[in-house]
Amino acid sequence: MRALLVVNPAATTTSARTRDVLIHALASEMKLEAITTEYRGHARDLGRQAAESKDIELVVALGGDGTVNEVVNGLLHHGPDPDRLPRLAVVPGGSTNVFARALGLPNDAVEATGALLDALREGRERTVGLGRAGGTPGTADEAAPSRWFTFCAGLGFDGGVIGRVEQQRERGKRSTHALYLRQVVRQFLGEHDRRHGAITLDRPGEAPVTDLVLSIVCNTSPWSYLGNRPLYASPQASFDTGLDVLGLKKLSAPSVARYGTQLLTSSPVRGPHGKNAVTLHDLTDFTLQSKVPLPLQMDGDHLGLRTSVTFTGVRRALRVIV
Repeated sequence: MRALLVVNPAATTTSARTRDVLIHALASEMKLEAITTEYRGHARDLGRQAAESKDIELVVALGGDGTVNEVVNGLLHHGPDPDRLPRLAVVPGGSTNVFARALGLPNDAVEATGALLDALREGRERTVGLGRAGGTPGTADEAAPSRWFTFCAGLGFDGGVIGRVEQQRERGKRSTHALYLRQVVRQFLGEHDRRHGAITLDRPGEAPVTDLVLSIVCNTSPWSYLGNRPLYASPQASFDTGLDVLGLKKLSAPSVARYGTQLLTSSPVRGPHGKNAVTLHDLTDFTLQSKVPLPLQMDGDHLGLRTSVTFTGVRRALRVIV
């Protein structure tokens, strides 16, 4: 088997020595080409080259959720075709690794490599659904490029949090859960003029859902992790269905405390709920529109401000080694 290993040298939880050990372990089982990323978007370019190759059967992403997202967007540059495209495998190296953990992989890079090799020997794989988001025709954002996401997206509050985290990381701060929590507080304190709904969700054949101030789109569950604690924003979300949405219509201090507590104590059967919470399951096509430009994030990557984003849930988009 010929495989491409895409290595993010800045992966938060792996050292150069660990990465060398993992590369040797993988190379002992397959014909492996390992390439270290050198710029933002490099993993996407490598994924696209692998998809266009005639002999690469497997692409392994060694890094965090951002690296995985780039590889996936490269593999699916010409659209989903799971029977033709190389399979994807993930060795987690980031601070959270939501996609890998949602697939049931160990959160340790060495253990995950062992599990990956076992899965390849035993032929274990699954075909997962993914989300896609892009500009809405007829709006100011219609030219925005379409992009795939593996586990979540968000327009509004959580997009702002991700933007703040990226600013801190550019200043040399390390990506930690404490950093995220600090930015959640700062985003809340800085949102005085946007705590009442500016977002509308439109979907074919249904009445619009209006007055949302927060919108989280989930392609799987859990939505994220706080350390080892899974956070279930949309417990029913699954790689085998369409997209789920959690929307909130109020972000006052009491409601933030209530929903934050519900999120911290959430489970696979119960997520945030209440009169100002909107939960929608298994959506295929919908649009989020805002009266004012709001920050957009996908898989923890801040993508700037948008007033309208169209989402599509695509079932059976990519084969993944599990």
